[in-house]
Amino acid sequence: MTLANALPKIQIRDLQVAFGSNKVLQGVNLDIAPGDSLVVIGGSGSGKSVLLKCILGLLHPQAGSIKIDGEEVVGLTGDELEAVRHKIGMLFQSAALFDSLTVWENVAFGLTQGEKMPRQEAKQVALKRLAEVGLQAQVGELMPSELSGGMKKRVGLARAIATEPDIIFFDEPTTGLDPIMGAMIDKLIVEVTQAAGATGLTITHDMASARRISNRMAMLFEGRIIWDGATDQVEACGNPYVEQFINGRPDGPIEMKIQDHFG
Repeated sequence: MTLANALPKIQIRDLQVAFGSNKVLQGVNLDIAPGDSLVVIGGSGSGKSVLLKCILGLLHPQAGSIKIDGEEVVGLTGDELEAVRHKIGMLFQSAALFDSLTVWENVAFGLTQGEKMPRQEAKQVALKRLAEVGLQAQVGELMPSELSGGMKKRVGLARAIATEPDIIFFDEPTTGLDPIMGAMIDKLIVEVTQAAGATGLTITHDMASARRISNRMAMLFEGRIIWDGATDQVEACGNPYVEQFINGRPDGPIEMKIQDHFG
């Protein structure tokens, strides 16, 4: 194995983010290897979205390091930051489609706006990506308001892979979907990520989805990663916080922490 291949795709060290007195991330350490599909689990307000925003350069941490392919990204601005973002595709929680653009224009947005690809060429790429997520070409001419929730997620996924990113982020990918559609979206996520050879990073509350998507899981609690390991080992991890969370039990150390703060 060469040194380049040994580098984590994403390496996070001692990441700290606070909003006033609210310390959201308190020293996050995490490595994501090339080709991994890592799911970060954790309760509402645990800092999962803040972590993604820091990697994307949308939030600036008070301390710590984030490296992508060995390059420090904390503190980058302008063209240097855009070059890093170009490596990343994103499926937003609500799909976040532009209402005023057709479906194909949404999928091609990064190509036409970011890469300045001619519209007709970008449209052909968009239609190909739509086909890869199981949508026919005529769907490309529809407006987002004409789509079901499941179709919007598929379009969002097509947009996420349109620029052939090295890394794809998935923000609560099954939110708002019924269990069958959620399972279908998860299957598509696995297929398109593997086909692209991309590294996946997902944040979710949905443990069924987390198990389907990932080969690794990490749990974020009180601003730190408290467990990180193979998905098939999570049930027997021996960490009481993780075991309570993944099984959805009301009684356990997480509830005790809530009582300590508010009881």
